[in-house]
Amino acid sequence: MTDNPDPDKLKGPGGLTFRQIHEQVQKSVERDREAQVTRNAPAPPQSRWRRWVRYVWGRSGRR
Repeated sequence: MTDNPDPDKLKGPGGLTFRQIHEQVQKSVERDREAQVTRNAPAPPQSRWRRWVRYVWGRSGRR
């Protein structure tokens, strides 16, 4: 037996070859990276009016 078996002939869990499992993992990692980029996008700057409303609204809760 060789030290580097062919990944197309070895079967993993679910009957997939190791190469198919590797490709699925790569696709999953890429999707996760794209989702994280969109989730961590910076929020648009707030207008002065909205900042003032948050300031006043927040103060009223502390009295």
